[in-house]
Amino acid sequence: MPSEPTPDHKPMAKTILIVDDETSILTTLAGVLKDEGYRVTTAQSGMEALKLIKDDPPSLVLLDIWMPGMDGIETLTQIKKDNPPLPVVMMSGHGSIETAVKATKLGAYDYIEKPLSLDKVTLLVHHALYQQQLEAENLNLKQTIERRFVMVGESPSIRRLRETIQVAGASNSRVLISGENGTGKELVARAIHFHSSRSGQPFVEINCAAIPEPLIESELFGHEKGAFTGAMAMKQGRFELAHGATLFMDEIGDMGLATQAKVLRVLQEQRFTRVGGTRVIEVDVRVIAASNKNLQEEIKKGAFREDLYYRLNVIPLHVPPLRERKEDIPLLVSYFLQQLSAEQGLKLKSMTEEAMRPLLRYDWPGNVRELRNLVERLVILSPDAGITEDEVANSLADQIPAEAAHRTNNPNPHALRDARAEFERRFILQRLRENQWNISKTAEDLKIERTHLHRKIKLLGIQEEDRD
Repeated sequence: MPSEPTPDHKPMAKTILIVDDETSILTTLAGVLKDEGYRVTTAQSGMEALKLIKDDPPSLVLLDIWMPGMDGIETLTQIKKDNPPLPVVMMSGHGSIETAVKATKLGAYDYIEKPLSLDKVTLLVHHALYQQQLEAENLNLKQTIERRFVMVGESPSIRRLRETIQVAGASNSRVLISGENGTGKELVARAIHFHSSRSGQPFVEINCAAIPEPLIESELFGHEKGAFTGAMAMKQGRFELAHGATLFMDEIGDMGLATQAKVLRVLQEQRFTRVGGTRVIEVDVRVIAASNKNLQEEIKKGAFREDLYYRLNVIPLHVPPLRERKEDIPLLVSYFLQQLSAEQGLKLKSMTEEAMRPLLRYDWPGNVRELRNLVERLVILSPDAGITEDEVANSLADQIPAEAAHRTNNPNPHALRDARAEFERRFILQRLRENQWNISKTAEDLKIERTHLHRKIKLLGIQEEDRD
């Protein structure tokens, strides 16, 4: 973040428009601001100022209130209607508190009385332009975050999910998001926050599975100095940090029953005390929770409180696994190729329809997160601009072993070669079925010799009865 400019800081040449019916003031202010390194334009009426702003928008406007014809208040109103972000500093020799308040309510950055202090004017201009820069950077950062967490896909399930997110975002109700690991539950939670009236406030998150049970109460509610060994200073908890904002509690199904009871009480009363404290802290927090577990099954097992479940499950949302929306894979791949190429500073790479085939056959146990990791690997390791089918198949084969044990005919592979062989078996078998068991066509698709394919079929134990 840039440091705030000081009066002797020489800013980049930005344009200042001075609007005043007194020629002497225009001349004096223009001279001072030009010496500060600004480009200056002037106008002697509100109408002339509006035309200049339309033709060549300035960085800031110094606007006199008392002018014949269209006065400064009318001019300010029109400027804010046509160009809301443009900072306007009002000037007046007949000032009053009522006028200053009115100008501020209409969107003026500040109000300065005549006779003008030239030092005060230059300092005010510096500060106004600095704040404008910060607001632009903040808007750009927010847009970058929104692009980072965009929900990609046009499958019916994703369209329905997007529609529900918009409706849920507009409310202040609690939301419970279910879905497998890697499906994008955090992305959904952020989307709800961005569509809510709290979007200008922080999105505070906590992963309940990542924090040991003895520490999670302190993380959620904070603690006072000396509350326990190691509590060297007072610490605010996530509920306190999320006051007026959104708290995302990820993997809430992994939270212990004792902590669940305390969270339930905070949801009911919207108040709590820090660990080791006595002062009651009242908060206004919207809670969005998520879990990869079936919480109703956890309730039956006695691992999750039923009353907490119903407190959280006001608006239920389910994020579908990637295997149930494979039509979204090409869109996701295209999005990740653009995003990751930009992040890595590499030339944009492409993927052919042939290269997409292995991705569409695979069931993606790691869901969208697994797909993104694979695309990132291909973006970095692929030597050419076009990613080939062989590169995709080999990259998939490299990541299959970690999950092959519970998805193959060999339930307990004892070595990496076992899992890799099982993947090859399934991959070749799928191609054989697609080609009606035509060995020559399958070998051509796999880009290997026919005799090599025969050896593979024999080695992997693929038999005629596997045809169906």
